[in-house]
Amino acid sequence: MDDATNWAGNYRYHATTLHRPSTVPQVQAIVSSAGSIRALGSRHSFNDIADSHAEQLSLENLPVGLEIDSARMTARFGGGARYGSVAELLHRRGFALQNLASLPHISVAGAIATATHGSGDHNQGLAASVTALDLVTASGDLITVERGTTPGFAGLVVGLGALGVVTAITVGIEKTYDVCQSVFDDMPWESLLEHFDEIMACGYSVSVFTNWRGAGPGQIWVKSRVATGTAAADAGASICTADATEAVQRGDLFGAARASVARHMIPGVSAENCTVQLGTAGPWFDRLPHFKLGFMPSNGQEIQSEYLVPRQHATAAIRALREVGDHLKSALLIGELRSVAADDLWLSTAYQQDVIGFHFTWRLDQQAVRAALSHVERALAPFDPRPHWGKVFLTGHDEIQRRYPRLDDFRRLTEQLDPAGTFRNDYLDRYIFDA
Repeated sequence: MDDATNWAGNYRYHATTLHRPSTVPQVQAIVSSAGSIRALGSRHSFNDIADSHAEQLSLENLPVGLEIDSARMTARFGGGARYGSVAELLHRRGFALQNLASLPHISVAGAIATATHGSGDHNQGLAASVTALDLVTASGDLITVERGTTPGFAGLVVGLGALGVVTAITVGIEKTYDVCQSVFDDMPWESLLEHFDEIMACGYSVSVFTNWRGAGPGQIWVKSRVATGTAAADAGASICTADATEAVQRGDLFGAARASVARHMIPGVSAENCTVQLGTAGPWFDRLPHFKLGFMPSNGQEIQSEYLVPRQHATAAIRALREVGDHLKSALLIGELRSVAADDLWLSTAYQQDVIGFHFTWRLDQQAVRAALSHVERALAPFDPRPHWGKVFLTGHDEIQRRYPRLDDFRRLTEQLDPAGTFRNDYLDRYIFDA
């Protein structure tokens, strides 16, 4: 990857200047003098959401500067921090986050701005843990917005980079905990459909991997919290029992058997990059993601898409996607289903509704992906899917407007904080505004 591309290499930025400030005053000076600028995170978006025709600004050189308030159970850190770095620092001091996405490599600011999430029936998206943000506005002013005190806070967190540059983030934390992970193979489709809610509730975080063809979905990854002890004490433990269901503990999950060797979710790919499985307990930050921090995440050369569908339509959406499975095979590496709990953030894909995420990891072939997406979006259309803001989708302006009831309120926020459109770009004009 070079400075002009995203991490997967499927998108080349048009910005002519990339700033890398190392202090917040430098950020303020750069933003205040820019006519058009966008914040660039860890480059894990697959579309033009972070692009600009003029300037980009990366916060990768800002210090993490982790500060913990144990009385309020919050942690504050720099806007350029990545989840992996924050997680390790928190764990060393005895604390944890409620959940993580499948990649620990992503920047926190970029993840919350795009409503990125992990999985778990009772786990909200990552942005829901945010209690405060430090934001450099288009004028170069530094403001702090807080949950419970700042009007419109629920519109500021999943902000798509439209409201300012996030220089510090405060999130809720909890005491550190351990997690173990088991993979189950060869579940029949009938079992998944009949027992879907039970399967998604069989652990703290559950993912279903599938190519949408064949006799069953393929693999079920179950991540369960350990009841007591620490990773050091349980280093030799197998199959933890804190929140795993009896079926998980028994090793027979509605016809799927526990794998006896480590798996990668893409058949035929080495599991070396994946976090530890086989039921061995370890720290939360080394089990909740699918991929290890020090290794290449996912497949590398790929394109990703995701659609969040209201939970009540989950099994109907599964059936609809199975009908088009043959149309996806030339482009698809693997699909994944995850559950996300509802939140109150205006542009969250889980705004006011529990959802199931239908994720697609595609081969790096733009034309084939667009063809496959036409089938995916047609199949999911009856269920009002919300596409992930940072991934590739075909959904147009009018559909986006219908699926986010607080978009007018969000536009009013942008008019207040960025009246001259300093942070506007083609992406925002295409989906949020009417230009």
